[in-house]
Amino acid sequence: MNALKLSVAALAASVAFASAAVARDQVQVAGSSTVLPYAAIVAEAFGENTDFLTPVVESGGSGAGRKKLCEGVGENTIDIANSSSRISKSDIELCATNGVTDIQEVRIGYDGIVFASDISGPEYAFTPSDWHNALAAKVVKDGQLVDNPYKAWNEIRADLPAQPILAFIPGTKHGTREVFDEKVIIAGCEENGTFEALKTANSGDEDAAEEACMALRTDGVSIDIDGDYTETLARVDANKNGIGVFGLSFYQNNTDKLRVGTMGGIVPSVESIASGEYPVSRPLYFYVKNAHLDVIPGLQEYVEFFVSDEMAGPDGPLAAYGLVSDPELAKTQEAVKARTPMAPLN
Repeated sequence: MNALKLSVAALAASVAFASAAVARDQVQVAGSSTVLPYAAIVAEAFGENTDFLTPVVESGGSGAGRKKLCEGVGENTIDIANSSSRISKSDIELCATNGVTDIQEVRIGYDGIVFASDISGPEYAFTPSDWHNALAAKVVKDGQLVDNPYKAWNEIRADLPAQPILAFIPGTKHGTREVFDEKVIIAGCEENGTFEALKTANSGDEDAAEEACMALRTDGVSIDIDGDYTETLARVDANKNGIGVFGLSFYQNNTDKLRVGTMGGIVPSVESIASGEYPVSRPLYFYVKNAHLDVIPGLQEYVEFFVSDEMAGPDGPLAAYGLVSDPELAKTQEAVKARTPMAPLN
């Protein structure tokens, strides 16, 4: 009897959603500010080239978008979450708690994180080690683990410019921050020996050492930007010594204002990211709530349109805007057509 009641309740909720959702005839998307311009291009083209309304695409950050996706199933919840970092186990657990069990992971291509300063400023050739030494709360100097003493880039490495250290980095709600922490801060911590010193200080606990690696200084040198890249650009424009962390495509659309630095001797470009040569690159995703596919008009069609050769292929408008086309795009297209839910995370 209890099972029957549950089944009837679930069916009733499903029918209620199906009938109510007809009133919402636009796909709703939220999430990553990095993915936002690509999604906006696709949404506009979708509205112009199909009989469906143009999807509503909002920003807010990768983590916030995934949280919105996981609020539940129904017309008052979004259909897609854009993300510049991969969904986490905690996200999936939150989704499951709220009845969101079938999720598609759609990889749209690749992007790189770049480090850019004012166009009139000096050139920078960075390593991850430089960035950790510049921003970390604790660093190794003269063999000792100390509070960060560095004030200028040339104090870290003599061949870097004699410019005050000032960095505008993505806030913690952004997917870009997760990649920045992993591929720049933690990688730099390991490169310059601080990780080993922190591990020793934490009785050999590697997890604690990694957390300590990511602890950044709080003296105004490292500034979190909670808004999108336009806010970061405004900060760099107002603080000519500042260096901002941007997505490649945003930088490419602002080369008249920004000078990009190399990382590990590699210039960030579509080519160096596609080849894997540039060390700070990442896949870009969106996550689809499968329960909405047969309810929200145009949702399945939008997802297929997004990953089509015409949009996400190497000769499409997304590539022209800076997206590095996925070499395995055909596999993504097949999975989208089959509505294949993502496999469990490792």
